[in-house]
Amino acid sequence: MTIRLLLVDDDPLVRAGLTLMLGGDAAVEIVGEGSDGSEVPDLVARLAPDVVLMDIRMPHVDGLTATELLRARPGAPEVIVLTTFHADEQVVRALRAGAAGFVLKDTPPAEIVAAVRRVAAGDPVLSPAVTRQLMSHVAGLPEARPRRAGAAERLAGLADREREVAVAVGRGASNAEIAAELYMSVPTVKTYVSRLLAKLGLNNRVQIALLVHDAGLLDQDPRDGTGE
Repeated sequence: MTIRLLLVDDDPLVRAGLTLMLGGDAAVEIVGEGSDGSEVPDLVARLAPDVVLMDIRMPHVDGLTATELLRARPGAPEVIVLTTFHADEQVVRALRAGAAGFVLKDTPPAEIVAAVRRVAAGDPVLSPAVTRQLMSHVAGLPEARPRRAGAAERLAGLADREREVAVAVGRGASNAEIAAELYMSVPTVKTYVSRLLAKLGLNNRVQIALLVHDAGLLDQDPRDGTGE
């Protein structure tokens, strides 16, 4: 299946470069371009992309605002944000707003295509190593401590198996990795992830990971590598 991709960046050279790099891949069809977040709702309504690749920093409506507004709509496409930093506060805000992941602007084309494919398939873009780096950054933000009690309360109603899946998602594990670890089938893992999203009122698995981290569950998980 061809993935319909919308590019949004205020720099025409960046858009041209991305079009050149990604346009030759048979798995991706670039259905349109935008230069500002204000254009995103109309472009999405007209072009029906599966994935939006969007710059965080734009002059009028930035990628954060555009992501939040877009992901609040039913049937919204997935969003991958473009950034220049791995652990940037704006990246965290974009992920909390509903972005499925992020890629650096100097990421090789093959890796960007792989990220687009993973998001379209419902798998995480963030590797465990990047997830740990990002979560470490989140822990240092001023709002980290006030978030903990609220996050723990939201997760308190989960069944044991749901909690295990949530913690695995928090570590950045893929559906296949979770299935092997918890002795489930991949479809069962997908069912649990969908159940978690509905139960917790979240948009995607990255938000599950952030909530798990906010609640401190990764601090209690011996398989997490952050304490090594």
